[in-house]
Amino acid sequence: MTVERIFDELGHFKRFQACLYFAAVFQAVACGIHYLASVFLVETPNFVCSMPDNITDVLYGNMTGSSLDDILPVFNAKNGPLVVRTNDGEQWELSRCQCALRINPKDFTYNFDGNKTVKACKGNFVYDHTEVYQSIVTDWDLVCEREWLAKLCQPTFMLGVLIGALVFGDIADRVGRVRILMFTSLCQFALGVCVAFSGNYYFFVVLRFFLAMVSSGYLVVVFVYVTEFTGIKVRTWTSMHVHAAFAVGIMVVALTGYLVRVWWIYQIILSTCTSPFLLFCWKFPETPFYLMAKGHYKETQTLLDTIARFNGLDCRLRAEDLLEPADQNGKALLQKESEERPSQAEKKLTILDLFGSWRMVGRTCTVWAIWFIGSLGYYVFSLGSVNLGGNQYINLFLAGAVELPSYLVGCFAMDRIGRKRTCAPALLLAGIACMLIIVVPADIEVLAIALCMTGKFAIAIAFGLIYLYTCELYPTIIRSLAVGSGSMMCRVGSVVAPFCVYLADVWVYLPQLIVGILAFIIGVLTLLLPETLGQPLTTTLEEAEALGHEPSKKASTLGNKDAEDGLEMNQHMDSA
Repeated sequence: MTVERIFDELGHFKRFQACLYFAAVFQAVACGIHYLASVFLVETPNFVCSMPDNITDVLYGNMTGSSLDDILPVFNAKNGPLVVRTNDGEQWELSRCQCALRINPKDFTYNFDGNKTVKACKGNFVYDHTEVYQSIVTDWDLVCEREWLAKLCQPTFMLGVLIGALVFGDIADRVGRVRILMFTSLCQFALGVCVAFSGNYYFFVVLRFFLAMVSSGYLVVVFVYVTEFTGIKVRTWTSMHVHAAFAVGIMVVALTGYLVRVWWIYQIILSTCTSPFLLFCWKFPETPFYLMAKGHYKETQTLLDTIARFNGLDCRLRAEDLLEPADQNGKALLQKESEERPSQAEKKLTILDLFGSWRMVGRTCTVWAIWFIGSLGYYVFSLGSVNLGGNQYINLFLAGAVELPSYLVGCFAMDRIGRKRTCAPALLLAGIACMLIIVVPADIEVLAIALCMTGKFAIAIAFGLIYLYTCELYPTIIRSLAVGSGSMMCRVGSVVAPFCVYLADVWVYLPQLIVGILAFIIGVLTLLLPETLGQPLTTTLEEAEALGHEPSKKASTLGNKDAEDGLEMNQHMDSA
């Protein structure tokens, strides 16, 4: 596709592209924020049944106190109930979801062998506010028989992410990337603030569902947008570091959660921290690939002139120069554009076009599998890292920070050994790490933690790579749909992940075993995909199908030259 000539003539990552890139990636921080915000929104602190009478004494094992606030910070329901005495002399054993009145107790002791009258808590609870001052759990008493409502929040959000990835990916291929970026970023701000004032649980869940849809939509389309505005020399770095912005969002959640312990204030701060993006997103131009694919040649020429002027270059490139030689009609195309467009019936592409041939069937199934295992493995490794101990806010911050070096290593490898030769070993390494965790003795926690982080590091490389790899494996006309459907499979993995973790009740290492087997198999299948390093982005389905099969000598030479240029550029970036 000769649209790639734009970057050779006007720069692969000069001032114009850099400004667009950092502005678009800045809003991607909000996606990481909203995806992980529920960690503290639905946090459940220690709690017990409340008492109608005033409490004068509290016992918990060998500990004594005069109020529940003295004991709740160290209360563990597995170790027994709290024993309290009221001002009228009654003695109660308080558990999380029930309380028991002691019948005719003689002394106020922790152990009691007499008769008790057990009662269920009727929506009255006392919460420990040491760590969590106010969450939706404490506001709406989402505990005991209502606990499932709190656990439903994240799966519902992920369902919205799944639907949004497919819907907005498809729409972006029809109406353009910029319109979707503007719409989803505006909705992220508005819906994020509305969540803070939802007022009740059901309104909260519905608003979060739509927030998930637009957040997913922005994340899907922004990958396509930055890919179509940057040249081969820097495309690896620009696409991978969108993930870095997502990881920064995770760290912002940890920092904000530590500083703000009231959920609705916390939600407002998270929703407004990227609001400056709304001031300039309406100035974003449409990508040249989309304009050319839709036949908007006049708008393409205007964009070329703008890029050249902003980069301080003379624009000698014309829109007709970007057409394939067989389709060039010179200026006649520009003059007849409005006359010809109505007569050209545009073929409406659907998700079925991803399976247009047996070659594309195998490619799409493998790509979807990588998306799925990337998400499944990421969450299983994250949930399995709770044995790190320590402060929960620091742990979440580190969970985001550990992703940053994985993307740097991934970028370094992708431009030197290729996309396929980076993705496949990363998945194989994650599978091996899972297997090794299984055989590590339980008392060697340091080694188990190291293997867990190794697995997460490897999965992050594959997960970060697959966005760019998907963009390069599919043509312009279905690129957003390919990324959107892949992201949908990713969200299926994130929805399945909690259920996979529940299998630890059957066997403690069963989740790791499942991830390890799947990662290893998918890593082997990845070796069958074509290599896209140094190859120009394709425009038609025929060009995409031809990837990796009998390239012409000329195309091979050009691809090698582009790869060498990319290597030199990244070496320069590394030294800088």
